[in-house]
Amino acid sequence: MHELSIARSIVELVEEQADNRGASVVEELELEIGHLSGVEIQTLEFALDSAIKGSKLEKARIIRHYIEGEGQCSDCETIFPMNALFSPCPHCGSYLVKILKGKELRVKSIVIKKE
Repeated sequence: MHELSIARSIVELVEEQADNRGASVVEELELEIGHLSGVEIQTLEFALDSAIKGSKLEKARIIRHYIEGEGQCSDCETIFPMNALFSPCPHCGSYLVKILKGKELRVKSIVIKKE
């Protein structure tokens, strides 16, 4: 369950940024989570809810943006939606695919409150 360590890392990163700016509370956390990022989204959600307890993020509003997978075939250059990392091109069947989006897993922004 690497989602718990990812959730803890997110909390540590955000708290470190808040501390560096003299903030006592994180009011908002904005995340981007790609469907091809390699994490179970529901498990990450559960782990994040657990990881923020007792932290500066405990009462933060958490905004999640889910990024659908998209790839481009290296053979025929077709751009298509991807539901899995190793999806073949629906046009020519090639597995030589460049992932254009959907692997994101990042903190997009935080809103802090200084007291």
